[in-house]
Amino acid sequence: MSETSKEVLVFSKEFGRHSYGSSHPLKVERLQLTIDLIDAYGLFDTSAKPWVEAQKADEKDVQAVHSVEYLEILQQANTGQAPSQAWKFGLGSGDNPVFAGLYDWSLLVTGATLECFRQVREKNKQIAFNIAGGLHHALPGKAAGFCYINDPAVGIARMIRDGLRVIYLDIDVHHGDGVEAVFYNTDQVLTISLHQHGHTLFPGTGFPDDMGEGPGLGYAVNVPLAPATDDDLYLWAFMEVVPPLVRAYKPDVLVTQLGVDTLTTDPLAALNLTTNGFIRLVQEIKSWGLKWVALGGGGYNVMNVARAWTMAWAVMKGVEVPDDLPANFVKKYRSRLDRKLTLSDAPYTTNGAAADRAQETARSVVARIKENIFPLVGI
Repeated sequence: MSETSKEVLVFSKEFGRHSYGSSHPLKVERLQLTIDLIDAYGLFDTSAKPWVEAQKADEKDVQAVHSVEYLEILQQANTGQAPSQAWKFGLGSGDNPVFAGLYDWSLLVTGATLECFRQVREKNKQIAFNIAGGLHHALPGKAAGFCYINDPAVGIARMIRDGLRVIYLDIDVHHGDGVEAVFYNTDQVLTISLHQHGHTLFPGTGFPDDMGEGPGLGYAVNVPLAPATDDDLYLWAFMEVVPPLVRAYKPDVLVTQLGVDTLTTDPLAALNLTTNGFIRLVQEIKSWGLKWVALGGGGYNVMNVARAWTMAWAVMKGVEVPDDLPANFVKKYRSRLDRKLTLSDAPYTTNGAAADRAQETARSVVARIKENIFPLVGI
């Protein structure tokens, strides 16, 4: 990766040594697929290493968010055998299996996120992207929603220790509950989460009236959207709420969780976005010109992940790429592509009663945020 490049990817082939199990929806292979597609498009600088190598996080950094007792349990679970009382810590469920290397995986993902922060803070990079990161559900003493260590929260905790103001923007289909919970009482972090409504999807949280507490009142923003929300409606809600908050808050660093389980072909949720809508969001985010740490997140159709995050990386680098997937990538992965041979999706518009409900929900939520939160942050 060129020293002069202002954008860096943080990655490690070591990610691919880990697996949640063959029947688990989170497929670690999606990370290597993304790297292969980025490479097939020629989006790595040829003059140097293609990415910054991730290293495991130091436990002291992780302890800024997670309890020592919980981390000890994770360490015991690293053998692949569930420790006694594992269930108390959210381990061993279908969502959060105990697998060999669980703790190593979690520390490596978190280390990659911390390296992204170091790149924008110390190496003067504008954008740093950890596609493995964004494990936003883990709580201080408990695993949840496929997440064992909350890498966004650990990275943000390091930033606010240095006195920086941070916006955490989460566009995953699931509410960014773990990150919100850690910073619910501070105005040093503004958390914004757009997600499928908690009455219809895990984790069942993230309502407009969840606004933060104490000094953090007004600094937690939740935009729950109804099933069937499509590109245009999502983008409308985003533009009504997010840019005004970003302008008012003036962060030193922007952290985004770019989950793509919002796409209509994702098996675990019910929003109707396409890669076209997703990339419009990424283009808008880049236009703000902020120091930007981008993290991955959800996405359970693995080719959706590869296509969307490759598009995102191209936008981050300011490079136009052909819509047709490169021939060498198609040849290698034809059996996995399900006839999807382009980056973009066919337009998808929701109609009928579902569309009406989605519109009504979005308009109501946006109105409540403008009424209750905007005045608290000076808008």
